[in-house]
Amino acid sequence: MANRAGKITLKTDGMVLDAKGSFTYNIGEEKRTAIVGADRVHGYYTQPQVPFIEGIITDDAALDLGALLRGKDLTATLDLANGKTIVLRQAWYAGEGNVTTEQGEISARWEGLSATEIAA
Repeated sequence: MANRAGKITLKTDGMVLDAKGSFTYNIGEEKRTAIVGADRVHGYYTQPQVPFIEGIITDDAALDLGALLRGKDLTATLDLANGKTIVLRQAWYAGEGNVTTEQGEISARWEGLSATEIAA
C-alpha cells in the first residue's frame, strides 16, 4: 500500500522551505452553490475559487522574511507523500508575515492564477 500522508516538500521558485505540519491546498476548480427557491431546488450557479497553498513553515537564519513577503509571480510546488505534486503558477505571497519566536513558525499562504495536480 502506498504512503498517503506524511512528509511533504514545499518549494517557491525552486527554493526549498522548511514545511511544518499539515498543509492545505485548492487547485481552483469552480465551486457550485445551490439555488434554492421556496418550492424546490432550482439548480446551481458557479463561482471561481482562488487556487492556493497554505501551511506553517519554520523560520531559519537563511530565510529572507522580507523577500518571502514581497514574493510575486512565483511558481510554488507542494510534493506530497502520496506521490502527487501540486503546482501553483503566477503566484504571490498572501500571508500576513507574523512569526512566532518560540518555534520560529510562519503561517504562510500563496495564492495564484492557476494550479495543477500532477498524479504520481
